Amino acid sequence: MATSEGCGKAAHTSNMPVQASEWHPGVRVMSRRHPHNHLDGTGLAQLQPAGGESASVQESSGEGAAEQEWQQEMLDMAETGHEAKNCQCQGSAGICRTGATPLRSASALELWGPPGEQPLFPEWQVPLRVTFALLAITFLYTFLREVLQPYLAWSKNNFYKMPVLVMNKALPWTSITLLALVYLPGLLAAMLQLYRGTKYRRFPAWLEGWLCVRKQLGLLSFYLACLHALYSLCYPMRRSYRYKVLNWAYQQVQQNKEDAWLSDDVWRMEIYISLGIMTLGLLAVVAVTSLPSISNSLSWREFTWIQRSLGYTALLLGTAHALVYGWSKWVDSAQYVWYTPPSFILACLLPLSVLLVKAAMLPPCLSRRLELIRRGWERPAPPPPPPPTRKNDRDRKTCLTPKEEPLLTKL
Repeated sequence: MATSEGCGKAAHTSNMPVQASEWHPGVRVMSRRHPHNHLDGTGLAQLQPAGGESASVQESSGEGAAEQEWQQEMLDMAETGHEAKNCQCQGSAGICRTGATPLRSASALELWGPPGEQPLFPEWQVPLRVTFALLAITFLYTFLREVLQPYLAWSKNNFYKMPVLVMNKALPWTSITLLALVYLPGLLAAMLQLYRGTKYRRFPAWLEGWLCVRKQLGLLSFYLACLHALYSLCYPMRRSYRYKVLNWAYQQVQQNKEDAWLSDDVWRMEIYISLGIMTLGLLAVVAVTSLPSISNSLSWREFTWIQRSLGYTALLLGTAHALVYGWSKWVDSAQYVWYTPPSFILACLLPLSVLLVKAAMLPPCLSRRLELIRRGWERPAPPPPPPPTRKNDRDRKTCLTPKEEPLLTKL
């Protein structure tokens, strides 16, 4: 799913210099400059116990100077070990914030403390909270309209709709909202760069955090879209649906109708199902390319094209899917229960806003300027204001006669 430019692909560590991350008196660290140093398959220097001596060192006395140099280097590392100890490793690759690769990967106990204090999915906590909050709000809104209102108004028991029908309306609403939240921070960042005229100024903290969780939001959107598709496929399996089919057949016989074909409903169903399938297919491609094994095999241009172009296309098709589902219900007053709009209207508001802002930034006057800014161009600084006129000069000018003023201007 879409990722931030500032939170892009992980760097490769095989070409980085090997440095010590910690100093332990009981562990001998093989330095890269040491003549007997060798690397293992992972590119990390091997560790040896401090009590054991290398056999090759004892074979020749000519290597004693190199051994002393190595010991002196270890002493220097011990003196500055507090700096390397503060190096916080990120991820399984062991990449430090200083750009160096530690000699060995720190364990989870060293990074996070005891098991009881280790955070559970730290990068997913905020996206999951947002998802559950949106899902709860959309479910409650749909429950009030589809279940509670008929029960209070006409004493009609529709509580059986909660497990499938109500949930299947909350899932796509939440999914398309999350997908819009994936691309909204990128547009905000682009507008901020256009306003500042440079890319070398940091974004606000809240925007940086939002940009770095776009991948998680996108994957959650894809997951909810898959659940929506499965729920929709299960519609004919429900017992209530079978009873409704029998009731429709009986009513058709009572009305003496030989053909119940409605072209309007047929076209609506065919179009919005087709749009939903295409949306799910594009989201699957975008989600698969978010996997590290796939994204590492793509160039940056290919990766960004899939995430941006296909992602915005999926958002456009998903919005069209919701609009076609509504069809003529937009103007049907019976759909506005308790003076509340239908759920598909509210679900389309944020995606339509994102698409409109994206369309507004497509003209060359904005898109080219934004491309230049992202390549390093900066808007020229405005010229400094003219120096203020001294009071003595102003008073002297006012005291001149009309014949003396031209002489002052020539000077």
